[in-house]
Amino acid sequence: MAKIYQIVIDTNVIVSALRSKRGASFRLVSLIGDERWQMNVSVPLVFEYEDVLKREGQVLTLSRSEVEDVVDFICATANHRTIFYLWRPFLPDPHDDLILELAVEANADFTVTYNRRDFRGVGRFGIGVVTPAEFLKVIGEIA
Repeated sequence: MAKIYQIVIDTNVIVSALRSKRGASFRLVSLIGDERWQMNVSVPLVFEYEDVLKREGQVLTLSRSEVEDVVDFICATANHRTIFYLWRPFLPDPHDDLILELAVEANADFTVTYNRRDFRGVGRFGIGVVTPAEFLKVIGEIA
């Protein structure tokens, strides 16, 4: 039986996926629900997704309703986790701390982000920090 990876996707990857249909982030987001991996979310991360996507809506050429549809789809397919322990402050950015807390709660294999340097030190929790292209390689989606 193949390993099913548990991941947390940083907001910057979701924004990138909605900006362009050509990159690794779009490919990853298009694979949400794939049997090789499971996305994990928490209430704070869903609120962040919604807030950032609505602020970026004009750049993304998405209406508020379309942003809500994207967030609803993520919520319908992802594992929902409740955070019982806060690790704050651990990382320089509190928005990154909420991703770390979720990754720890979900026993995630990876946090997928474009800001790898912002997650320095999370290896002590057994969590890998990878870009979308690196994760796609892990699951055999790209060579």
